[in-house]
Amino acid sequence: MGGRISNPVENSALNGLTEQDKTVGRRVLETEAEALKALGNALDSSFSAAIDTLLNVKGRVIVSGLGKSGHIARKIAASLASTGTPAQHVHPSEASHGDLGMITRDDVVLMLSNSGENRELSDLIAHTRLHDIKLIGISSRLESTLMKASDVCLLLPEAPEACPMGMAPTTSSTMMLALGDALAVALMERRGFSKDDYRVLHPGGQLGKALIRIETIMHTGDEVPLIAGNVPMADLLSVLVGKRFGCVGITNDQGALIGVFTDGDLGRNIDADLMNKCAFDVMTTNPKVIASDALVAEAIRMMEDKKVSCLFVMPSGGATTGGNRPVGIVHMHDCIGAGIG
Repeated sequence: MGGRISNPVENSALNGLTEQDKTVGRRVLETEAEALKALGNALDSSFSAAIDTLLNVKGRVIVSGLGKSGHIARKIAASLASTGTPAQHVHPSEASHGDLGMITRDDVVLMLSNSGENRELSDLIAHTRLHDIKLIGISSRLESTLMKASDVCLLLPEAPEACPMGMAPTTSSTMMLALGDALAVALMERRGFSKDDYRVLHPGGQLGKALIRIETIMHTGDEVPLIAGNVPMADLLSVLVGKRFGCVGITNDQGALIGVFTDGDLGRNIDADLMNKCAFDVMTTNPKVIASDALVAEAIRMMEDKKVSCLFVMPSGGATTGGNRPVGIVHMHDCIGAGIG
């Protein structure tokens, strides 16, 4: 009743199976990795032709496939849409029962089929030919019905499926997925898709929040704790306490930031002569700053690396000291309040 429950990992037979599982896993990954390397080496002018076709589409990219290829098609459509290329998945069987009406002459159809001979794809293929809709085919058989009908053919290199029977879509679907990623990224770079563009399409979640720029959350105007370097200590302490950032920026006659005074500096400088000093005497030079167009994620990293809780903000592209007037200040709490960090 009170005996020790055996740990399956300690069972030598199961340990043997574990090693066998690892061997199988490595074999599958190595098989697919070799296929991806072959796919990369096989890219030719057809890939650029596909990019040109997708880049110039006036409507949307309609991505379609059946079975496992259909699942990959959904992911490719989602990747394209999230990176600035309007895209939509259409199931080939549903297309034959009315969804062909979703596809217009302004669209491009990207169709996936390892064999290129799925009967369910025929109506969709015929629709593109009838209405002069550009068709990009992805298949491993150049002589297949799909590839013969396509305006642009993206041929998958010969590679064995990773399953022991050589039948289950494994290697082929991995190549399709990777090729879809390659298309999406190449399109991003061709059209100059920026971090700002990405943030617009990803407003929710940590990813979108981390792409918020400093200028959208920084404190400006009278909120910024700044004081001239020649002011007496009493005025410096008044700003330090009143602004509640735990720091004060010290400026020269031109208003450029040349130093900072923090709560920590106060503790290090307390002596009988403190109140006879001015800001120049107690400031720390080379304060940590960041540009207003920097990402909030960059500010968090800098504050963590430098072990500070605030950064003075410089004009866009001007994150240097000694030559710029600060336009704001950002606190770690501002980043946390924006849902970042």
